[in-house]
Amino acid sequence: MPLPVYRLRRLLAVIAILLTLAVAGMYFYARSRATNAINRIPAKIGYGIKQTAEGFQFSKSDGKRTLFTIQASNVKEFKLNGNAELHNVSIVLYGRDSSRFDQIYGDDFAFNQKTGDVTAKGEVQIDLVANPAGLASPDQSAPKDLKSPIHLKTRDLVFNKDSGNAWTDARVEFRTPQASGWAVGVKYAGKTNTLTLASQIHIELSGPDASVIEATHGIITNDPRQIVLAGPRLSRSSGTVRADEATFYLGRENHVERVLATGDVTTELRTISSGSSGEKSTEIHGRADQAEFLLPGGEDLLRTATLSGKVHFEQVGVEDIQGEAGRVIFDFAGENQLQKVHAVDGAHLLQKMAKSSGSADKNSGPQNFDLSAPVIDFTVANGRVLKQAMTSGAARITLTQAQDNPAAAQPDQQTVVTAGKFLADFNSSGGKNHLTSVRGAPEVRIANSVQGEPDRVSTSDSVDAAFFPQGGIESITQKGNVTFSDNQPADKRMQAWANSGRYTPADHILLLTGNPRVADGGMATTANTIRINRATGQALAEGDVKSTYSELKEQPGGALLAASSPIHVTARSMTAHKPPASVATYTGNARLWQDANVIEAPSIQFDREHRSVVAEGSSAKPAQTVLVQMEKPSTNESDTQHGAKMSSLGRSSPITITAKRLSYVDSDRKVHYEGGVFAKGADFTASSRTADAYLLARSQTTSNQALSAPGKLDRMVAQGDVLIQQTNRRAQGQTLTYTAADDKFVLTGGPPSIFDAEQGKITGVSLTFFRRDDRVLVEGKGNTPVVTTTRVAR
Repeated sequence: MPLPVYRLRRLLAVIAILLTLAVAGMYFYARSRATNAINRIPAKIGYGIKQTAEGFQFSKSDGKRTLFTIQASNVKEFKLNGNAELHNVSIVLYGRDSSRFDQIYGDDFAFNQKTGDVTAKGEVQIDLVANPAGLASPDQSAPKDLKSPIHLKTRDLVFNKDSGNAWTDARVEFRTPQASGWAVGVKYAGKTNTLTLASQIHIELSGPDASVIEATHGIITNDPRQIVLAGPRLSRSSGTVRADEATFYLGRENHVERVLATGDVTTELRTISSGSSGEKSTEIHGRADQAEFLLPGGEDLLRTATLSGKVHFEQVGVEDIQGEAGRVIFDFAGENQLQKVHAVDGAHLLQKMAKSSGSADKNSGPQNFDLSAPVIDFTVANGRVLKQAMTSGAARITLTQAQDNPAAAQPDQQTVVTAGKFLADFNSSGGKNHLTSVRGAPEVRIANSVQGEPDRVSTSDSVDAAFFPQGGIESITQKGNVTFSDNQPADKRMQAWANSGRYTPADHILLLTGNPRVADGGMATTANTIRINRATGQALAEGDVKSTYSELKEQPGGALLAASSPIHVTARSMTAHKPPASVATYTGNARLWQDANVIEAPSIQFDREHRSVVAEGSSAKPAQTVLVQMEKPSTNESDTQHGAKMSSLGRSSPITITAKRLSYVDSDRKVHYEGGVFAKGADFTASSRTADAYLLARSQTTSNQALSAPGKLDRMVAQGDVLIQQTNRRAQGQTLTYTAADDKFVLTGGPPSIFDAEQGKITGVSLTFFRRDDRVLVEGKGNTPVVTTTRVAR
């Protein structure tokens, strides 16, 4: 948090100047005593111009020590009006404890007996000097060392011996080794020992960072010992500080021990930093209802500064940084060097980022950072470099997407991180502080909120956030018992577990490592790594992926994936999509199976809700599935001899079908193949451009067959360049219809033809042949007769 408070060391010089005004009050008091003595002089030295005294001196004591001494080179009293003139006057005030050696001197003073006014004609010079060893030194002795005297100059000063009041409407100038300045109009009330600076208070501080303090009005009192400035304003090259009123509380030796500024305390600072991209200007604005500064021990060193009441700081520049709290306490050490900042009563630190011009996605790019806690303690190095911040109480970090327009509405999603405590580290570059990392523990919780959807929540033992040098969070890493849930209804809920999770706000990806697993509505997946998009719910698993779909209900009207037993999938990677379709895509040697039904392909997309599959392959690595062809019961005596019995549906044999692509919806019981379709049975092969395999429903199977058996082929239709090969037979055409119940092939289009090693080639409009025997039925038409070509052996 960039703060201007460390510059208060300059304010100490101002305090020293204001002390001169307090001592001036002592001077006016002592001067009233001196005037009483002067008033008695004419009665002693004659009537009219009774006498001219050269080297006149008068002292006043309390019986122990001298309080003041008045010297004049010449005193004249006028007979007609009883007035007197004093020339070359010098007054030395020692104080009741001899701790002062203040000198007041001027060329001409006039005394009016009738009004009791003593008036300085022309300039009056005042030198204020402390003499701490005065009481231990001989009476009226000057200090051995004149340390930093304060010099004041004014004119036409009027002092009334009866009221003890003094005033001038002229300008009062003052000068110290640290500062100089003036005020217009001074009034001193003798009875209350109150000094009033009427207007135009102006103080200029010396040094490399020249500063000016201005105020509209000022009051200095002796009881209590304090200085009150109205509308003070501190100006310097880097900015300004204002308040409605500032009160300086003085100690016994006129050291400022406490300063209280009240009423809309504001600061405006400007800094310019140089970097590779040129100079950058940053403005810092701050305000509070009240500011209190403590300088105990009379050392003129600031120890504590407290801002209270709606404390707010804001840095405007490359990125906006804002800080708020009910109360902020600054601890100083050494030569007014800021060491710690204690923000309490709802501390709040916000860093706003500008959205990247190249970012089109409203949910990507830089993130605004908002840290809040009941208490935040900041550690400062070298008086101005913020090094660390630590929270106390329930703390939270809120991340939102940066907006093109700072006044734009709140983004429709945000990330909230909570923990028992946060520890933030800062770094300084380019003349400004920026966050580098934040660590939180224990009981870490990260919630992604998207408008209209349940929060996506992850928990862990600890969390570490890393920041970009230009601002904004780069990553958030959770460790120890990491869990994640998207809080959807139980049948659609995604949950994940791992030893470690790394979240990057720019793309909303949570990377899980260390035995990660994810469960999503009855699906459980393990892999080497799992990535979850916390904004969309999409999951990506990589490396030795294994998924199991359980909690399935049996679907009697289905076929390949109709059982209630689990469906398993293995692959190198998996991408799980979220609603409206709960779909997962597996790539890299993907294999999906339920009981004996298996689908293999380089890529398999599985829709759990519809129990549908889309498998993608290539010529080198096609998609593959295995179906079962049911054979008719044999009627040959040779098949039943020796007591062998066949079932009512006969024997079964597998058919392996491959293609570049296959798709299947269990409720349709149809497998669609396209691109280089190739089917291989027990004693035949068939190829085509496309094929559709229709399966028997599980409800059509007999009770003595296990429901876990492979899908049973009912019929298959192949189209486009159909080629069927058996041991001694080859047929080709454009459309093939195969029915498993009677083991019959019907070939049409082309026209179709069949080549038999014994009977030669037969061509017709339609060819029907049976796989288990040599029968071939050939049909023709009038314009397309049946043609038989017989090969004759020679």
